Amino acid sequence: MANGEKRDYYEVLEVHKNASETEIKKAFRKVAIQHHPDKNQGDKEAEERFKEATEAYEVLSDPQKRAQYDQFGHAGMSGNGFGGGGFGGFGSGSPFGDIFNDIFGDIFGGGAGRRTQGRRGDDLLYNLEISFEQAAFGCEQKIEVPYAKRCSACNGSGAKPGTEPKICPTCRGAGQVRYQQGFFSVSKTCGQCNGEGKVVDDPCPECRGKGGVKDTKTLSVKVPGGVETGSRLKLSGEGGQGVKGGPNGDLYVAISVKEHPLFQREDDNVICEIPISFAQAALGCEIEVPTLDGKVAMKIPDGTQSGKVYRLRGKGIPSLQGYGRGDQLVIINVETPTSLNKKQKELLEEFAKISGEDVHPMKKTFLGKVMDFIS
Repeated sequence: MANGEKRDYYEVLEVHKNASETEIKKAFRKVAIQHHPDKNQGDKEAEERFKEATEAYEVLSDPQKRAQYDQFGHAGMSGNGFGGGGFGGFGSGSPFGDIFNDIFGDIFGGGAGRRTQGRRGDDLLYNLEISFEQAAFGCEQKIEVPYAKRCSACNGSGAKPGTEPKICPTCRGAGQVRYQQGFFSVSKTCGQCNGEGKVVDDPCPECRGKGGVKDTKTLSVKVPGGVETGSRLKLSGEGGQGVKGGPNGDLYVAISVKEHPLFQREDDNVICEIPISFAQAALGCEIEVPTLDGKVAMKIPDGTQSGKVYRLRGKGIPSLQGYGRGDQLVIINVETPTSLNKKQKELLEEFAKISGEDVHPMKKTFLGKVMDFIS
């Protein structure tokens, strides 16, 4: 900084003036780690850069201070504790202490002296297979879910009945240990007790010192209509049991839908292939079509070609969002007879003659080619 002038705070953190709060925080973290005094012991320039970056972040991370700085520059910061004098400490009540905990708490384990709070239980996943119809219209299923519950023998303490966990000799019950680093101190989770503040010398034989045992519970799952393979349902608080008063985890039910022998799904529509005979396709007919609601009568007009698609409105899958139902798409498949008796062949040949059709075009073409070759 030439002639003692302060650099622009945005320049210090290497961000543009429209940077978001997240971008500013990320930039400060990068600069602060690079110039941290513990990584640059004895380097006065690095220490000054660290202080400079911290001062810039304290202003730019506060919307009110940032607006004042954007309007008046460094002149607008007078009286806010940035007179260029002492940097101060990182203790309780210091604004820099708040910044340090905000940025580096997840690295160093938070503020000094804080015991680890109750841990949230694990989230669990259960795979549930249901039928095509159950997925379409919804259902209620009973499921058996394995989970870890609090050990009744030791009441979750992990210690043998009649004994109690002892105060951790390393952190003396604080759950964290404190380290002096340069001109400030940091705390991290105690490695001996894993932040619990207590250790078990004589573990419970039932849970082997874990404080929890495996068990199963029966739950009722309401599956809404319209789900499909890959859908997930969340049952809040039905996951693993929390530790030390922490909340339970959640249970996620992953849906898998069995294949149907007749129906396929495409979004909220149901697709169904229906075979009809040559005569039915040529002359027209009325057939019964299976749907999710039962059989319905459908008229097939004469001259229908194989592959023709007809639509049955509102016979598809109910929308998962509750906005009506899809349609059923009926694909006509005209079947060609594979075995004809003599009478049937004669009638078809007569039909072909009346229609002016050549019943053996391939044979004649092939015979003509042979004659041309040998002549």
